[in-house]
This record gives sequence, C-alpha cells and structure tokens, in this order.
Amino acid sequence: MNVLSFSSLNLREALLSNVSSLGYANMTPVQSKSLPIILKGKDVIAQAKTGSGKTAAFGLAILNALSPESFTVQSLILCPTRELAEQVTQALRQLARMMPNVKVLNLSGGMPMRPQLDSLKHGAHIIVGTPGRIQKHLDLGSLLVNQLKILVLDEADRMLDMGFFDAISNVITLCPPQRQTLLFSATFPNEIKELASQFMQDPQKIVIEESSVELDIEQVFYEVSDSSKKLQVLKALLLHHQPTSTLIFCNTKQQTKQLISMLGDVGFSAIALNGDMEQVERDLAFIRFRNQSCSILVATDVAARGLDIKELPAVINYDLAFEYESHVHRIGRTGRAGSKGLALSITTPEDAQQLCMIEDNLRKPLLWGDASELNKASNTVFSSKMVTLCLNVGRKDKIRPGDILGALTQDAGLSGDMVGKIDITSLYSYVAIHHSQVDRVTNYLQKGKLKGRKVSLKSLL
Repeated sequence: MNVLSFSSLNLREALLSNVSSLGYANMTPVQSKSLPIILKGKDVIAQAKTGSGKTAAFGLAILNALSPESFTVQSLILCPTRELAEQVTQALRQLARMMPNVKVLNLSGGMPMRPQLDSLKHGAHIIVGTPGRIQKHLDLGSLLVNQLKILVLDEADRMLDMGFFDAISNVITLCPPQRQTLLFSATFPNEIKELASQFMQDPQKIVIEESSVELDIEQVFYEVSDSSKKLQVLKALLLHHQPTSTLIFCNTKQQTKQLISMLGDVGFSAIALNGDMEQVERDLAFIRFRNQSCSILVATDVAARGLDIKELPAVINYDLAFEYESHVHRIGRTGRAGSKGLALSITTPEDAQQLCMIEDNLRKPLLWGDASELNKASNTVFSSKMVTLCLNVGRKDKIRPGDILGALTQDAGLSGDMVGKIDITSLYSYVAIHHSQVDRVTNYLQKGKLKGRKVSLKSLL
C-alpha cells in the first residue's frame, strides 16, 4: 500500500498546520485507509490494534466536521476505561490546539459527578467518556446529544468484554438516527457484528492486518514445572535484562496483588493496576509508571487496555493470555517507535493449548530460553531514578506544565534532564524529579511560590 501524507487529505488548514507542527508527515495504515472514507461521512468499522494511530484518525475527522461557533455536543466518543478516555481527551485537545474555542470534556466513571455537571452547564463540543457514566448523564438530562453528528465506539471489543453492551445500546438509542457512526475494535466478535447491524448504516469495513513481522519484538518463552517456580524465573529475567520499565501481565486481579507483594519481598518496587482499585489509585499508578518513578507495573488485560506508553523496553507474561489476540495486544506495547522490543513469557505444562495457538499464528517454532543460562552475576535490582512529587495545584489554578518546568529550571536551578514528565489534572499536578534533586525541590517549594502562590507537596513512593 502506498504511503499517504496528511496533506493529501481535504482537511481544514488549521489541522494540517498542527499535524505538521507535531511532526506527523505520513499517515499510518489505519489512518490512510479510514480517513478518506470517514471524511466522506460514511460509517466505518476499523479493525486495528492498540497503538495503530486510530485516535488521530477519528480525531481529525471529528475536528474537521466541527462547527466551533455552535456550542453544542457534536461528537461523542465512548471508551472502555477512564484511562483511555483521558488519553483520547488529551489527544483531541492537542489536535485542536490551532482551532480556537474548541471544548473537549471527559465524562468518565470513577470520578465525582458534581464537577462534571458544572462543566456541562458551560457546554462542550466533544464529549469523551465511559458508557455507564455517559448513560447516567443522558438519563439525568445533563448531557444533550440532539445535535450529535459523529458517534465513535473506541476499543469496542473491550467495552463488550467489560459488560457494557446494554449501556452502549442505551446510549446509541438516545443519539440522533441521522449521524455518522465509527467503530474501532482490535477484534471482531459476534457482539460487534450485532452492534454494527443494529446501529450502523452500510458500514465500510477496514482491516489492518496484524503481523509479528511488523513489530521488532524478540519473543522468548521459559517453561517451569509448576506455578510455584514462576517467581524465581521472573526475578532472574528482571535481573538479567535490567529493563528500565516492565509491564507484567497476570490473568486475575488477585494475582496482580499477590505478585507485587512477592516482588516486594525479593527487593523489587512494583505497583498494580486492576479493576478493584479506586480510580485515583489507578491514575496515580499509571502516572508513576509512565514517568518512570516506578519501573514495574503488574496489570490485567482489561486494566491495561488503552495504556499509551511510547517506549516500553519489556513485556512479561507471568500468565499466558487465553486468546491469541490478547497475547498480541500485550506484546505489541513493546517495540514501538523504532525501538526493539522484548516479550518474555513464563509458562507451565498446563499452557500447552495456548502455546500451540501462539505457534500456529506465528507460523514458526517458538523460541525457548533456558533460565539457568540467565546472568546470575547481576544481583542488583534496577532502581528507578525518578520520584513523583504531587503538588496541590492543577488546571483549576490555571497551572500549565511550562509553569512548573520554568519554576524548577529557572528559579530552583535544576537542569532540564533532572525534570521528567509533568501531568496536570483538575486539582493536582504530578512531576517526576530525579531522586538526587527531591530535597532541593522540596526546599524551594516550601520557601518559594509557583505562579504567585504557595504550594504544598508530597512524594509518592
């Protein structure tokens, strides 16, 4: 397939200029196949993996069709998790930064209703959210979609896996029948077909073939005699490879809790991400992992869905996925952005069926590693160089990342490489600081001010 540039599309000038300024020249396969069709106003079903560029595909189409002067909800995007909804929200805001007065609002579960109700009173152009919370706002009448032009179902298969079929159906029935519907899904189970047949008008289907050849990922499998031996091999793999960031997958929420406890007992610092955690806890876990102040994240498939981490050196399957599609999504989080990825799987004889499934799809023999050959000389546990500091100011205080970076580099005198990723939420700001500079930053903020006001802070260990 020929590589197409964004300039070949009939997009408004502000979007083309912004895309160019962001360094995007050529479209990804899902963008080049879907955007020309979406821009014609047709319904589309796009089957593509996480990280394929689908957010920009529907985001550019939504913004191109937007009428900023009409302060009504013109597009609605449903996502399976608040984490993904927030990432989509931020991506849309970035794509819209050269279009004045565009308001994108995230309405997701796990967050207080009152701030969302207050924000809706002031109107919005684009709503992003989870099905349950969107349905609640529609039922309350706080969200009106009678002027809706475009409906997007993002990660539709995961929303269905999480039991959102009825909520999605209820939301769709409240949307105007004359609308454009875009469905993005990594897989195409029967429930997706049912949704499409009920709620889409002659949808054009686009399939982006997944191939392990496209990903520069080294897959190695290690077998142990029983599950009790897994931790020993996991420790050896972490010590041998010393990855700066590792995403470890377990199949159950309980297993994630047990594993971070066991890793802690042998000297590793790890955090869990699962559906039993409060939303604030999940947000902080993701922030700490993404800004590299904690090097190991242990997650379930559903909890990790939608995590956007550009550079992930290693993925480890502590439990093998039950389905090949899930296995591909797991390992597809490493080996991105031109870097070589590493996917390690710890198996037992009970995993024979899944192993055959993986080998059949790869169409080549699996590469097996010998745990006894792992470097035993390296007994130093990788320690994260960054520490996350939480400041009690956020977007409500008109704080921007540049304000924090300027205060720390210009006023506190830190060099730029001592400051990592900065995340701003409505109420708080999170900044990654090199561990050697934590006391310096703490002393500065205790005595100085940030944008003319005193702030308090705490370290997230």
